[in-house]
Amino acid sequence: MAAIERLSSRQKQFAAAAIDSLVLPAALWFALVLRHGQWQFDWWQFWPAFAVTLGCVPLFARLGLYRHVIRHMGRQAVAAMCVGITVTTGALAAVAYLAELADVPRSALAIFWLLAFFYMLVTRFSVRAYAEAVARSAVARKPVAIYGAGAAGAYLTYQLEHGRDYRPVAILDDNEDLRGSVVAGLKVLPPTALPALVEEHAVDEVLVAPLSAAERRHAIEQLESHPVRVRLVPEIDAVVATAGGAEVRDVNVGDLLGRDEIAPLPHLLRGSVAGRAVLVTGAGGSIGTELCRRILSLQPRLLVLLDQSEFALFKVERELRHQRDRDGLGTPLAAVLGSVLDARLMERTMRGYEVETVYHAAAYKHVGVVENNVIQGIKNNTFGTLCAAQAAFAAGVANFILISTDKAVRTRSVMGASKRLAEMVLLALQDRDGAPCFSIVRFGNVLVSSGSVVPLFLEQIEKGGPVTVTHPEATRYFMTISEAVELVLQAASLAKGGDVFLLDMGEPVNILELAKRIIRLRGYKVRDNATPRGDIEIRFTGLSTGEKLNEELLLGDAALGTTHRKIMRAAEPHLPWAELDAGLAKLERACDTYDTAAIKGFIEGLVDGADLADTLRDLPARSNVLPLARREG
Repeated sequence: MAAIERLSSRQKQFAAAAIDSLVLPAALWFALVLRHGQWQFDWWQFWPAFAVTLGCVPLFARLGLYRHVIRHMGRQAVAAMCVGITVTTGALAAVAYLAELADVPRSALAIFWLLAFFYMLVTRFSVRAYAEAVARSAVARKPVAIYGAGAAGAYLTYQLEHGRDYRPVAILDDNEDLRGSVVAGLKVLPPTALPALVEEHAVDEVLVAPLSAAERRHAIEQLESHPVRVRLVPEIDAVVATAGGAEVRDVNVGDLLGRDEIAPLPHLLRGSVAGRAVLVTGAGGSIGTELCRRILSLQPRLLVLLDQSEFALFKVERELRHQRDRDGLGTPLAAVLGSVLDARLMERTMRGYEVETVYHAAAYKHVGVVENNVIQGIKNNTFGTLCAAQAAFAAGVANFILISTDKAVRTRSVMGASKRLAEMVLLALQDRDGAPCFSIVRFGNVLVSSGSVVPLFLEQIEKGGPVTVTHPEATRYFMTISEAVELVLQAASLAKGGDVFLLDMGEPVNILELAKRIIRLRGYKVRDNATPRGDIEIRFTGLSTGEKLNEELLLGDAALGTTHRKIMRAAEPHLPWAELDAGLAKLERACDTYDTAAIKGFIEGLVDGADLADTLRDLPARSNVLPLARREG
């Protein structure tokens, strides 16, 4: 077979034509033998008929039969075969009549048609079967079990059987009506049979066939207690495109959350974006980049990207240009390198591009980093928001949306306090005449963001552990980044001015249980007192400075519903601008002079619901807030 693989396409076509040159006369010979019931003939009398069978090989070439790759031969090749054999049979009948070949009856021609079709199919499928067998034996295919005994599971099994990557050994399904039946040549077994498959066939991976979101979550629940890696096949088309199913992915946390998927409301999704000039600050961050992707797809008049990281800005602009060209979008892009603390840059950008909507996603959001860099955290998160909001005010921007966080509610961290101050800035500015429509969207952890715990868990698992968890009772809210961004865009269209929107984050997730599930679904065992020979250890590190055991989204007592069932509106008190402005001036002076005592007093006295006693107690000792000369001394 290796020699066949080395042949060029033209050489393979010539070989197929040569085989047909032998098969077609042989089919006619056997047809005459079967019709007359004897082996003895005056064969020279039938040379015109044999000449016809040879002369029809060029007809098959004209029909394109030899252009079909035998390994992937389908219905079109079979149809070409039928047409070619039918024409050949008609030509034989004409020659038999004109040459007066009395010993070639019509029944012999019918037998010839059947034999020719059979021979040609057999030769091609024999070569195909041999090629696939050699290809499969050339590599060590991975033994796997398939979950899902429906049509998708059967088709997936068939495709994998003919591929090079996987060798299906069983189909799993918890439907009792299907147990014991045979699907795609494999017996359907319950998920409880997995330990036996692991022992007998060395199965360490289960591929879940394409299923609905609810069915997929159910499958994951059925499989996660077993010592196998669970992987998902997103689409059957991807399996076919990769010639045997290399397109699989690991289970992600979004598959585990069990959140209802709600289609966005088009009029809300487009309301503050379509046909407008839109500015996204922090465009190179995880939230900012996803916002830009979604906004671009909604066809704004102009999309302006702003980020202080040159590399992040370059990367997001390049991706968006590719998306625009690929999807045939006409939206111009503008990339602005700079900081939200640069007041002149912010105002010139908004005026120059006639920005109508601003999505303010620029922020320092890693709690630990901000706790050790308090002044930079406050400057960027609080005063950066103030600077951007005042520029929007001066430039006549219509809508300004702040991306906030659940850590701003009754915060224990400086990061959370800086974001809460940013919220207070917008709420206070809203009361001034001629202000833009300021709004705030507050939500919890986004799964793939740089601040999420999930990427850290995956990195630790890949290194063999340990997986670090702060506290066995710690909980967090989680949301997929695509859902979060869609809800942010829709909330912006609901804004009336001074709104604080809360996104429905579902039920809080226990971080310890989440870590255990991720470990198990990667095919490992958790190492603990009950399983001392497990693979991955979970180690408790304790809550870091500024971390809360449980996060919350609501500062007040209640939230009101909106026209979107996953977006709520909170009514929260705020200081008048004159009072807040005076306090911010004092805070800015304290930051400029590294006056940690003043910073402590301001935050403790102004941020409602804050409990920063622990995080501020040892601020000078641990934070990078002192001048370098004093640090070195």
